[in-house]
Parts: sequence; structure tokens; C-alpha cells
Amino acid sequence: MKKYLFLDRGLFNGRYMTNAKVELASIQKEGTVFFREDFFADPPRKWEVRYDNGYPNVLYDSKEKIYRCYYTLFIHDRDSENTPLKERAAKTYVPGSDRVTALCYACSTDGIHWEKPELGLVDFKGNKRNNILYAYVHGTGVFLDEEEPDPNRRYKLVTKVDYAPGCGYMAVGFSADGIHFGELKKWTGGQPRADTHNFVFREERTGRFVLITRIWKNGQRIAARCESSDFLNWTEPQEIFRGRGFEDQIYSMPVFRYNDIYLGVPSVYHEGDTADKDYDTVDLRLAWSVDTLDWEEVAFGENFMDRGKGTYPDGEFDCGCIYSSAPVPIGDRLYFYYMGGNGRHTGYRETSFSRGYIPKDCFAYYRQKDPMREAVLSANPFFFRSSRLEFLTERGRSGSILAELTDESGRICLTGKTGDTGTEPEGNAGSGEPRWETVLWDGTIPEEGKIYTLRIRFSDVFLYGMRGDMETAGNK
Repeated sequence: MKKYLFLDRGLFNGRYMTNAKVELASIQKEGTVFFREDFFADPPRKWEVRYDNGYPNVLYDSKEKIYRCYYTLFIHDRDSENTPLKERAAKTYVPGSDRVTALCYACSTDGIHWEKPELGLVDFKGNKRNNILYAYVHGTGVFLDEEEPDPNRRYKLVTKVDYAPGCGYMAVGFSADGIHFGELKKWTGGQPRADTHNFVFREERTGRFVLITRIWKNGQRIAARCESSDFLNWTEPQEIFRGRGFEDQIYSMPVFRYNDIYLGVPSVYHEGDTADKDYDTVDLRLAWSVDTLDWEEVAFGENFMDRGKGTYPDGEFDCGCIYSSAPVPIGDRLYFYYMGGNGRHTGYRETSFSRGYIPKDCFAYYRQKDPMREAVLSANPFFFRSSRLEFLTERGRSGSILAELTDESGRICLTGKTGDTGTEPEGNAGSGEPRWETVLWDGTIPEEGKIYTLRIRFSDVFLYGMRGDMETAGNK
């Protein structure tokens, strides 16, 4: 059976929809801090002055059975170094032009207990007993290339080498073990501003490498895309996704392929109104694309993960800014590891590493706008090889789903309802666990392999997706 997630607007014909709206599911935060800045810890890690955004790259190496996290930080920031935590609330953070960024590494065998190993690679104030991979790099992206035949290039890295303002360039690196990348190689081609998380991956359909980075236009941060066939020669950056004015700017965006489409977790920066409660904070959203070239939010203005409560310095550890990695699948869940800061973007903030999760497939759902009226979704045409059909739902106590197959003239050929799942829901839609429900038809499909339109009538149900012996007919 083929699966279709309802966050893909291309599945539906908006002209024939009634009382239905798409909403984001919410990442469930575990609330555990796995590690944090250790500049003021006992014992201290004096190179961990300020994580700032962190830009985490988290992946699982199944061959080595290890989770890896690569994160950006400042190893020199005069203001942060000289301002104790208890004095920060009464001061204004003033970043100096001599700040130094770096890339650090942490690892875990279970995804929960993390360590920062002494790598012995980079000298910091006279010794190499630290977890620094590179100094003078910014917004590094790292990924494990499962399609790479050369074992010495399994791990790939893209970064902005940043020795001083205006003295930077893009570079790449390769590694067999995910730690030793050797001397970075300056890439050939476009040089994006790249003052962001430079997220890189292999595009499965073309085999080419894609970088999601950032450019600026008219004073606004905008997501951009470069690509390469050999990881050394890259195209000029092209705009792919922008927010709305100054209030919602795309700061960074890790992406991942899921169920034949691409999803992104953009960190959205808010400015434009100093009186607004969200001013100078960063929220996490969810975006989608069919080709990585054109992106839009799944549910405009909705957050995929809620920031913590409170404000600096007494708020929760992630009350100010959130920057996520692409998810890591563990069991029947997708885990989003993220860096959460407890202050505003341009102010003092201390950043911590944590995670949250969603059940697999449960990114977004359709629900009723008016709970007192039935909602109707009308899909674009499908080839039905058989009548087998299931919906992924969260059903309320009074929930109902009626499926209708119509032919090209609009005539209803077959109707069906979802069957008894064996457990009685409690509460309203969204209060239970997602589950697959099978449609029980009142007859047989008139002609298998023919094009039909599926119409879904529902109430007191959240609809995440469907699966069946079916294929989309033509362009969505």
C-alpha cells in the first residue's frame, strides 16, 4: 500500500473542500537537558563560551552504533567571558568583532546520555584536551552519506570558514569516521552569505548534493539553495523560501526527505516591532516541498514546537530561541534534537541541548473549522488498484468518517465508513493516540485500475493521512 500524508496540499482540490483546515501537530518536548554551555561549569570547559544558535547536526551511524552531534559555538566572546551569569540580566549584551566560532562534537550510545570527548585535534589556549573539531568555522553542516562508495568520504561537511568579518569562504571536508576530516578544501563556485546553519544532504532522486543556506534581500533573511554533483563545485545560491516581512524571517532550515516529499524545520526570526512579545525571538515551524526548489509553510504562522515559558534570566531553558536538527527515527517516533536558548536572539542567553518527538507520520492533520458542522475533503484523482483504504486518525468519542468514490462525472460509485477499532475513544479528537482505521465499503469497487475521486466527510476526527492500493493520476 502507498501512503499519503495530508500535509501535502497537492493531494486535494481546494475548490471542493468545506469546513476543513490543516493544523500542525506539536512536537512533544521531553524537557531533559542532555548538555549545555560549560564555560561556568565546575569543572569548566573554557572554550564553550556561548553556543548562541548551536545549529545541531544529529545523526545515527548504524555501522558504528553511535549517535553523533556536531554543533557550532563561540570559543571566544569577550562580553560573555567577562560577564558572570548573575550580572547578565542587568546588562546589555555587546558582541565584539573579534568573536571566534568553532565546531564541536558530542556522542552517545543511546541518544540520551551524551559525552564531549577529548579529541586532541585543536589547540585551545595551550592544550588540545577538548572536543573542538575546527576553529574559525561557522554554521557547519555534517551528514552521513549512505550512498558514497568511497569509505573515506562517508561523512561530508560544508562550512563557512570565517577568520574575520569579510574574510570568509565556503569549504568542504570528508571523513571515514566522522571525526577526522583533515584539511578543509575551499569550494569552487557561488559564495553565499551563509551566516546560518549550512545544511547539506544528497538529493535522492537526482543523486546531486544540495545545500540549504541563507542570503539577504532588502534587509531580510531568506533561505537559499546551492547544488553540486561532486561536492566541490557548487552553483550560485538561489532563493527558495522567504517568510513574511521583518516579522517572520527564515533564519535557518534543516530539511529531510519523508514519504516522497521534503520537509523542513525552519527557525523563524521575529523583528519589526520592538513592542511585540515575540520580538527578537526564534520559533520553530514546519515547511514542505516536492522538489527542494519551492517551499511553503504547512500551516502558516503555527509553531511546530512551543518555546518554553518565561523570559530571561528566569524562564525555561528554551524560552527564547529554538534551532533544530533534522529528525532521527527511533522506534515508532521521530526525535528532533534541538538547541534551546533562554534569552532573546541578540541578548544574553545560555543554550542547552534537548529533544522532542512526534509519532511517525503525524506532522499535521485536517480538522473541522466549525466543530458543529461536517468537514469535507476532496482529493485530486487517483488510480485505485483495489478498494483497500486506511486513514491515520485521532478520533474523538463522536468521531465519524465517510469515504466516497466518485467517477469522472461526479457520480458516487461507492461509499464506506471506518470500522470498529476495538477501543472506544475518550474525549474529543486529538485527545488520544493516532491509529490506522480501515474503510469498510458497502460494496466492491466498480472497476479496478480506473480513475476515481475520493471525497472524505468527517467530524470529531483529526486526519493525518491515508494509505491504500492507489496512485495519484497525473500532476498534483
